[in-house]
Amino acid sequence: MQEFFNELGFSNEIFAFVLFPILIFFARVADVSIGTMRVILVMQGKKGIAPLLGFFESFIWLLAIGQIFQHIDNPISYISYASGYAFGTFVGIILEEKMAIGRVVVRIITALPANDLLHYLETKNHRYSNIDAMGNDGKVNVIFTVVKRNTLKELIPKIKEYNPKAFFTIEGVKKVSDEEFSYKENKGIVLGKMLDIRSK
Repeated sequence: MQEFFNELGFSNEIFAFVLFPILIFFARVADVSIGTMRVILVMQGKKGIAPLLGFFESFIWLLAIGQIFQHIDNPISYISYASGYAFGTFVGIILEEKMAIGRVVVRIITALPANDLLHYLETKNHRYSNIDAMGNDGKVNVIFTVVKRNTLKELIPKIKEYNPKAFFTIEGVKKVSDEEFSYKENKGIVLGKMLDIRSK
């Protein structure tokens, strides 16, 4: 690699203290960001794409670590290696959030009537379960629904619009049974294996 840059007119000093650390940094950003996404996809049960990402992750890592060993007397490369690892983790998380892969369980607890919110879920073909429960301040409704992550940007404002004081939590799920069917095609099917719940 050094010979290649020498032929382009770069001196050994520029390669060792500028170009080489930059290359190592971006190689680490690439393989760690891919690795971060791979781990997230594995947790979501994406068997098809996760192994492919693992191949490119390990391939890029081997190229980077091989160059590190060839220039083991260059301390700046250690800093760029560690910095690339840290920044790659950040980039991987950002990419995964932007892609919004998978589905999540949204759990909504509200003391106010939830008719408008339930109607909204129906219009969007989101399956849900509405449970009568008891909270610290009296009776509440607990609504469970499973939605694609990329719909959260629209769903959360609707929750706040229809029920401003509603408490809600969002959790990732690894697998959803019958996820290819819409709510209207399965009306009356209860989400999950929950006891004593009343489905609309």
